[in-house]
Amino acid sequence: MEEKYNPKKIELKWQSIWERDNLFKVVENPEQKKYYLLEMFPYPSGKIHIGHVRNYTIGDVVARYKRMKGYNVLHPMGWDAFGMPAENAAIANNTHPAQWTYTNIDNMRSQLKRLGFSYDWDRELATCRPEYYKWEQWLFLKMFEKKMAFRKESFVNWCDTCQTVLANEQVEAGSCWRCGKTVRQKKLWQWFFRVTDYAEDLLIYCDKLPGWPEKVTTMQKNWIGKSIGAEIRFTIEKPVDENKDIPVFTTRQDTVFGATFMVLAPEHPLVTKLSKGTKCEKNVSEFVERMARQDRTSKTIEMYEKEGVFTGAFCINPLTEKRMPIYTANFALMEYGTGAVMSVPAHDQRDFDFAKKYDLDIIVVVKPEDEELDAETMTEAYVNEGVMVNSGRFDKLKNKKALDEIADYLEKNNLGRKTVSFRLRDWGISRQRYWGAPIPIIHCDQCGAVPVPEEDLPIRLPEDADMLEGGGSPIPHLDYFKKAKCPKCGNPDAKRETDTMDTFVESSWYFERYCSPRYDKGMFKKDAVAYWMPVDQYIGGVEHAILHLLYSRYFTRVLKDMGLVDFKEPFTRLLTQGMVCKETVKCPEHGFLLPEETGKKDSETVCVKCGSEVIVGKIKKMSKSKKNVIDPNVLLEKYGADTTRLFCLFAAPPERDLEWSEQGVEGGYRFLNRVWRLTAGLIDQIRDIEPYNGDMDILSDFYKDLFRKTHQTIYKVTTDIEERFHFNTVISAVMELFNTISGIQIKNAGYEEKGVLRFSLETIALLLGPIVPHFSEEIWTHLGFEESVMLKSWPVHREDVLVKDELLIVVQVNGKLRSRFTVNVDIDDDTIKEMALKDERVLKFVNDKPIRKVIVVKKKLVNIVV
Repeated sequence: MEEKYNPKKIELKWQSIWERDNLFKVVENPEQKKYYLLEMFPYPSGKIHIGHVRNYTIGDVVARYKRMKGYNVLHPMGWDAFGMPAENAAIANNTHPAQWTYTNIDNMRSQLKRLGFSYDWDRELATCRPEYYKWEQWLFLKMFEKKMAFRKESFVNWCDTCQTVLANEQVEAGSCWRCGKTVRQKKLWQWFFRVTDYAEDLLIYCDKLPGWPEKVTTMQKNWIGKSIGAEIRFTIEKPVDENKDIPVFTTRQDTVFGATFMVLAPEHPLVTKLSKGTKCEKNVSEFVERMARQDRTSKTIEMYEKEGVFTGAFCINPLTEKRMPIYTANFALMEYGTGAVMSVPAHDQRDFDFAKKYDLDIIVVVKPEDEELDAETMTEAYVNEGVMVNSGRFDKLKNKKALDEIADYLEKNNLGRKTVSFRLRDWGISRQRYWGAPIPIIHCDQCGAVPVPEEDLPIRLPEDADMLEGGGSPIPHLDYFKKAKCPKCGNPDAKRETDTMDTFVESSWYFERYCSPRYDKGMFKKDAVAYWMPVDQYIGGVEHAILHLLYSRYFTRVLKDMGLVDFKEPFTRLLTQGMVCKETVKCPEHGFLLPEETGKKDSETVCVKCGSEVIVGKIKKMSKSKKNVIDPNVLLEKYGADTTRLFCLFAAPPERDLEWSEQGVEGGYRFLNRVWRLTAGLIDQIRDIEPYNGDMDILSDFYKDLFRKTHQTIYKVTTDIEERFHFNTVISAVMELFNTISGIQIKNAGYEEKGVLRFSLETIALLLGPIVPHFSEEIWTHLGFEESVMLKSWPVHREDVLVKDELLIVVQVNGKLRSRFTVNVDIDDDTIKEMALKDERVLKFVNDKPIRKVIVVKKKLVNIVV
């Protein structure tokens, strides 16, 4: 065994051995219990960052641990390769998205292998490959056949910079989630998936995911957004075309008698129709156009001042039969209910503000039981419970009771109905970008949208297309791609769909494809999916709580309804790891600085470019823009993969944010060096010794304690991994065991005592195996083993060893600590009491005072009251 620890040499050696021996390759084995461990696959940006390292290290520890526990572990890796990020980056770097993506995949694969992750690389997939997206095109055709996929014209979130549509979930504070530019509303023909068909089921099963963090299921519940209420029809005074009524969804049908005006979302199709030919037409048109440039998400509209314009039309309140002016306003959203709001200013603050601003009627219909409300003098809306007034036959009812009674009245008189509304909207999957999976549809003037024949799949994305300046998709300009013959009528002038699918389509089923990634007769091999799925442990960032996780749950239900899988939920347990954070460093002249752009001058941190003293800012999430990032390659070169892994696991529990610390990395490196030196110093003396597993009574006190400490460590490490994934306390426990060994003097030890020492060193190697695998393999080899430490079973503690043969008794006098002593474990309480009363230190404080009471607590404590 070499005297000095050489991580680079050791790590490259063992990575080569693992690859040679196919150590992590797995196949289905019905005789062996399976465990499917999956981290969210990365977008191939070209470089892994420290957040990747942390995420994949957490997963790798669990995968290796479960393998040592006897499970058949599936641990795959692939690439979420389509989508705007790759396309935008390629354009910015003046290269083709295909070349950019494939080159980056090669680079990142090498980086991940350098970290020693236990992936079955034979299962690697990339979503941009035709053999992958062929099968989601196939599924699209099946969904189109069952009307689960459909096309309609609608207002969409449009990013001018990215030249594409964004789902509601992809708009953050009015900006594109990728480029950060302002999003506007635009009317386009789009393809949708009917996610809303599964809204109720998705919501119900949020409470049937005990292995998921509550914060994630809560976010999904809120996004699905179930509301129970009524749909009320308001007749348009002068009907437009076939539109005679405006349906409105409300959860406050008890306030309908107080509805004095109607508000339509600016995107509502009736807005322009109602104003056409009226003196309001110009104002309405300008308002709608201005609203199209505003952020129209539910979060941001609450921050705007309420504004709107009169459309020139009126509708009739079905219960009061009074005329209500119809406005379009910035606080109404098409994505909620029907896009129309019956405005009740007396009982909704938003409506109240709007009514005051535009001098609209306010009618009180709910009041406190012991107080009258005057609409003229009200300064804010009354939104609490109360009794009904100005509500005809429903006067004097409590408003909560009136909810059902008014809903029943509406149904009975054909004026509305009880209903449920969801915030969740159908998933718009069309993207006007190049780098995505083509939608397998042909448009024919005679036949409409016609599905591509299955035998023509995959519809290949033309990877030789030249990119357009400005970021637009070249596909609509490629005649050889766009021109097609109608499969139904033979029309030679039909046109192929030029939109591509949202990249979240690819990531909504990749976990099933991993089960049989080379299968070419379907999306996946059903018996392979039946064996491996669902994923036992899924690991990724909480930022995917709505988008990816919700869509994956939806897709799995679609597959179940098509008979392809027999489960609804794809992920049994979910771990959302925290972020990696570091302080920012800023130069007054050069702005944010990378760590390597700073140096020391007279103990001060300075900018190496200009020598100016820098400002060390707050600790924030690592980001390229703030340059508070650490390049994993630098860590690998300086410390090696195992030290990098050790720090990522030791610095914080997985679900917490990890604060970057160079000192923490150094500390991990020192620990591994200490273990290495100790093993090197002892190896010759214990090489041929059998690990001890006998009776403790024949051991001296030190080795008895070491034997017990080793079993206690096995118990704690196993418990902390199984129950909490708290690898920081796992590592801490191993460090404690090592510290117990490190002061040992072995030269006078007998055979059994050397056996205890060997047992402890073997245990350290096994317990560290999933955490620092290369290091552990090398230690294991020098202990005399030929096979990999990963092929050894996880150690099991002995219950009889955990039981102490001595107990520490604490003695108090009047509640204050006065003495301690040890006793045999099988001693009785009376004897403990007698020993406490005779203890010399106790007698000083009793001092011949009469003893009023002696309390003995479970062989732990004696309290003497005098």
